[in-house]
Amino acid sequence: MLAALRNGVKGGKWHSLIDKVFRLDTLALGWAQVEKNAGAAGVDRMSVKRFAQARDRYLAELAHALQDGSYRPQPVRRVYIPKGKGRRPLGIPAVKDRVVQAALKLVIEPIFEHEFEPRSYGFRPGLGCKDALREVDRHVKAGYCWVVDADLQSYFDSIPHSPLLARVAGRIADGRVLELIQYFLKQDIMEDVTRWTPTSGSPQGAVVSPLLACRTREEAEAALTRMRAWVDANGLTLHPDKTHVGDCRLEGHGFEFLGYRFEAGQRWVRKKSLMGLRDKIRALTKRCRGDSIEAIIASINPILRGWFGYFQHAHGYTFPFVDGFVRRRLRAILRRQLHRPGQGRCLRDHTRWPNVFFANLGLFTMSEAHRSARQSRCGNN
Repeated sequence: MLAALRNGVKGGKWHSLIDKVFRLDTLALGWAQVEKNAGAAGVDRMSVKRFAQARDRYLAELAHALQDGSYRPQPVRRVYIPKGKGRRPLGIPAVKDRVVQAALKLVIEPIFEHEFEPRSYGFRPGLGCKDALREVDRHVKAGYCWVVDADLQSYFDSIPHSPLLARVAGRIADGRVLELIQYFLKQDIMEDVTRWTPTSGSPQGAVVSPLLACRTREEAEAALTRMRAWVDANGLTLHPDKTHVGDCRLEGHGFEFLGYRFEAGQRWVRKKSLMGLRDKIRALTKRCRGDSIEAIIASINPILRGWFGYFQHAHGYTFPFVDGFVRRRLRAILRRQLHRPGQGRCLRDHTRWPNVFFANLGLFTMSEAHRSARQSRCGNN
């Protein structure tokens, strides 16, 4: 198959792929991905842990059902996750169906991955957010400052099935694989006791934000016009409130991308990302929490390290602000443990529990980590 990917296949279409999907070693690789990702149970309430207990039997059953054509996915369990002031619908397939989806992806992904544009970074193996952010940085520094920030509205909820299947069929001729893809697109959705069959969309839920950089306003507006035409032709919709053209060199005309805000020649942490971190810290540093200050610091350090690992290239102003917020929450806990009300803001609290006090307890400090990272980068140049 790898040789065929390099040299191409006759007629440009792939035949006889279903046997690769139901091979036990393919299903085992799919299961390994599902097990690594963990996640909640589907409508059948089978957890990843329970599947693991009879892994070989379940994989053999799936292989047999896929081979004889009797496999049918179960309905997707509909749940909601917070999104801003509202909620976002999320579909949770059964663990068995996630294994089959992973196996199917392993087989067909190389066919399409082979043809993707080099500038495409979303949901691709070996590529991720940091690669896309580096590309944005490169374009901005090269003078491409007029930006078309275009958000596809409810993309995964509105994908037209027929055109999508037609595009897949342009490269895959195995009818059973196409049928399997169609089964997943048309999986019933269950919410409480209600069940229905979707007529469009894919049961995952997300928003895709294509972002184009141009040298002039005219180029940017022309790019947006072409994008609107393509989106309309493919049955999709640009979000009217989140699609705009702006000069990212000017204050108030920047754009948000993958948690950052590019504006006035700087890279900032967007407000929503900053507030999300504050909410997580608040949840772990309630004044009524009965743990020791050492245990509390140990619980928040992984969050602080992970957040800094992603946002370390933001403007340095951000990190002292976050550090101060975290220490203020910890001082308020220490006051409460001494049966004293207050939020840990007064000079006396800073004197009694100075910054070095928390550093000696092992608190991760973003401003210090940022300073060390900058010195390391300077030393390597």
